[in-house]
Amino acid sequence: MNAASLIDNNDTRQTRAADLAGRVAAGDRRALARAITLLESRRPDHRDQAEGLVRALLPRAGDSVRIGITGIPGVGKSSFIEALGLRLLQDGHRVAVLAVDPTSPRSGGSILGDKTRMEKLARETDAFIRPTPSGGTLGGVARRTWEAIVAVEAQGYDVVLVETVGVGQSETAVKDLVDMFLLLLAPGGGDDLQGIKKGIVEMADLIVVNKADGDLAQAADRAQRDYAAALHLLRPAHADWMPQVLKCSAATGDGIAEIWSVMEDFRRATEASGRIVRERARQAATWMWSQVNETMIAELRAAPGMADILADLEPRVAAGDMGPSEAARRILDAYAGRAKSPDRDS
Repeated sequence: MNAASLIDNNDTRQTRAADLAGRVAAGDRRALARAITLLESRRPDHRDQAEGLVRALLPRAGDSVRIGITGIPGVGKSSFIEALGLRLLQDGHRVAVLAVDPTSPRSGGSILGDKTRMEKLARETDAFIRPTPSGGTLGGVARRTWEAIVAVEAQGYDVVLVETVGVGQSETAVKDLVDMFLLLLAPGGGDDLQGIKKGIVEMADLIVVNKADGDLAQAADRAQRDYAAALHLLRPAHADWMPQVLKCSAATGDGIAEIWSVMEDFRRATEASGRIVRERARQAATWMWSQVNETMIAELRAAPGMADILADLEPRVAAGDMGPSEAARRILDAYAGRAKSPDRDS
């Protein structure tokens, strides 16, 4: 293909990206779904178009409250998000839910059942729910969640709820995507304070005990008191906000209005201190480096001859014949062209 053809193809891709961005900004929900699908695509021929799309959407993005919600499986994240989303719609907000589902390490598939679990919210015209497989990405989010946030903001959704895979040691990447990080807990789960990792509690801007109704009402009261006492022993992450512990029932709606009121207090406090602007700038840079790491590893694995090199080194590391650091150096040397191959006797 000659240079003129390459330029024409590039111009065509950029025109398509600009057209798609315009339809997203105009409120076309199908265009928004297509835009996120393009952003999530791993096809090399979609890369330039996706990058052009983000450039076109960025000036229209940023005017939303970004809230990350995590919790162990069974805590009722989807029910809570639906109850909160329906409440926000009553107040005139437009709500986007980016729900990240775990990807099967065996099949690569994902259940993507959040639209089913949020059936009422999914029927609302001012709500947009997008389930996305994690794709094996650590941290409870998907590889293009930041870009998806930009897309839904560009369509005018002023509250973005990011539901993570589930709480765990690596459940930290969402903190680098959102303004507020909410940890959802269930009462009556045994030794709750020991069951949740301390690091997650320290990161939380708000802790909510869900299912505070019926037979679990008293247990929810105890859990709220215990976590409130525990928070007093931890140093606040920021001077402009003291994390709180609230309780609610997603089933009855009790406590949901108070939770949103506290979220609004958080937003006002962080805007007044300037933290929200600083944090979003830091988050964008952090996300850039995460994409650098992911892209470099993908390109390294796909490099000519690398499959043979990895097939040689991985068994040797597993067998204890070579240390991981030495193997990593040899892989990087081979990728950079400083060595022809990791010769067994070199």
